[in-house]
Order: sequence, then C-alpha cells, then structure tokens
Amino acid sequence: MQDHQHGPLAGFTVGVTAARRADELIALLRRRGAAVLHAPALRIVPLADDTELLAATKELIDHVPDVVVATTAIGFRGWVEAADGWGHGEELLSRLRGVELLARGPKVKGAIRAAGLTEEWSPASESMAEVLDRLLAEGVDGRRIALQLHGEPLPGFVETLEAGGADVVVVPVYRWMPPEDLAPLDRLVDAAVARAVDAITFTSAPAAASLLSRAEERGLLTELIAAMGHDVLPACVGPVTALPLQARGLSTVQPERFRLGPLVQLLGQELPARARTLMVGGRRVEIRGHAVLVDDELRPVPPAGMALLRALARRPGWVVSRADLLRTLPGAGRDEHAVETAMARLRTALGAPKLIQTVVKRGYRLALDSAADTKYADA
Repeated sequence: MQDHQHGPLAGFTVGVTAARRADELIALLRRRGAAVLHAPALRIVPLADDTELLAATKELIDHVPDVVVATTAIGFRGWVEAADGWGHGEELLSRLRGVELLARGPKVKGAIRAAGLTEEWSPASESMAEVLDRLLAEGVDGRRIALQLHGEPLPGFVETLEAGGADVVVVPVYRWMPPEDLAPLDRLVDAAVARAVDAITFTSAPAAASLLSRAEERGLLTELIAAMGHDVLPACVGPVTALPLQARGLSTVQPERFRLGPLVQLLGQELPARARTLMVGGRRVEIRGHAVLVDDELRPVPPAGMALLRALARRPGWVVSRADLLRTLPGAGRDEHAVETAMARLRTALGAPKLIQTVVKRGYRLALDSAADTKYADA
C-alpha cells in the first residue's frame, strides 16, 4: 500500500557514482521515491584529445589485424567518429572491411552495420568468455587481434590471448580518469561512513575502484568497508563491476539482467526488505533511511532523531537510558539535554508522540503493542 503511494524507495538515500548515463539512473531512482546523492567517481577523457586512441588507430591502419573484437556499441561508434575527426575515418573502415569482425552483442552489431560493415560472428550470450572461447578454438598463435575496450577491465582476456601466442592491440575507447572535482566523492565517502546513505550504486568497475581508492587516500577505507559490509548496500549493475568490491571482501547485489532498470528494481526490493518494521502504539512503524512510514504516511526524521529511534528499536519495548541514547547522537558531547531536545523533535516528526514513552528518571522506550509489550517490557 505504502509503496504504491510513495514509491518503494521513499525514505531511502542512494549514492550514485556513475558519470555516463547518471541522469537516467538518477531519474529512475527519484521516480521510485529515493533521495539521491550524486558523486561521479570518474570522468571520461574526451576522444578528440585522446592521444592513446589516436596512436592505436594509426597502428591498426598501418599494420592490419587479423581479428577485431568490438565490445560496446557506444565505444565502437565513438572510435569511428574520433577517427573521422582526425581524418582517418575512411582508412579505418576500409581496413575493418577486410578483417574477421566479432561483435559482443546485438547493440554492437547494430553499430557495426550502421558503419557499413558486417560482423562475422556474435555470441548469443553477449559474453566475452564465449568470444574468448571462439578465438582460442580457432587458434590465436601468431594472429594479430585488436580489442576495442570501453573503460571496463576484462580480467584475464588479454593475458589468455597473449599466452596463446597472439599479438594483442588494445584500442582504449573512453578511458576513465579521477574526477576533476573530488568534493562530491568525498561527501559520498563521508555519508557512507556516517551511515547517511542506504545504498551506493556502481555501473562500472573503475568507478568502484575509484571510490575505494579515494577513501584509502583519506584514511577512511577501513571505515568505508565496515559501512558497506553492514549498513550501506553496494549495488552493482553486473559481476564485472562488482570485482573491485569483492576483492575487498564485500558482498554485493546485482540484477539478473545487467541494465539500469533492473538495478533500480532490485534496490526497490532490497532496501524495504532491510527496513525494521514494528507494531508500536497501535501503528505500523517502518524505519527507513531518513524517514519513517507510520502506517502508510511517510514522515521525514532529522538525523539525530533517527539515531535515537534506531537505538530504541534495537531493544524494542526495553527502557534505554539517556546516557546510552546520548552515545548514539552524533557530536552531542556530554549534555543529556541534547537527548531531550532530539527526542522532542523526533516525536514531532513522527506525528504520534505516544509511540515513544518517557520512563521517569530512567529513559525512554518504544510503546510496543499488547503481546509484544508484555514480552519485551522492562518489568
């Protein structure tokens, strides 16, 4: 009921590390009710300025390969357009007409055909592992193989071909660099460490590696990994994207179909499932990231109030002392009046003051319902 009214991600904050297609991902998340913290972890080197791509293009024109593997549609199109801009477009296309051209999937096939070329073969699975198997079955010893990359690493692909005797030329289309402005990335790291985001999305392995690297530079890697191991869900678009996180021992979630839409749908299932739901004072209370669903009404709660509510919910129905609650408040010092102030604001935010009971001289407790009340109440 509440998901229909508010969206499944209402009350949750999601970090977005994407640079390319970030607007599309952010729109999908917001449409489902999420608050978004955008921190591009990378920037793309403009093709026109990319001397490595120009050098690789000239090398392939001068020394024609036997096989060209095209991995992404946007990368292949970008390569042809960049070659055009440098005045080498026709030469490149004429060379590609005479080689064995392999396309990783249907989108790449479309880009190849749009350039007036024809692919020799494409795997039904869209898997680079299947492409590698075909090449090895054909035999690669002494063959010159060009591999069009798109910022994503392909673990073991080049090494396996070279071990088989191939001469591999990497065509690095759309190389990634750290962002020029690191402030948004730093804000995301800080928010994750403070548990102020509920999930972080990754759409490329370099973005995941960049976030970890920046946290390490700032001496926050251990804290970030601890946060992402428990309270902040790392959500990856696919298994290759997850590799840098898994290498640090982190578990990730990813959709069965490696697309943005299914990634957002997965978050819409995972985050509400992780929310704490209690029956309190005759109300259904679902504690989300920065808001609480009281029955089906979404009530935003300030960070200090949320810290108190989580502390009370960890021991439902038990009295939690002001001293214990004070320890959960960020930057509150030693003044127990800070607890009273934050508690007053929390009750106002919830719109149902009786959900939290004051136990004189002892502290506060959640007013758990009947059966739960007698089970949990501190006698």
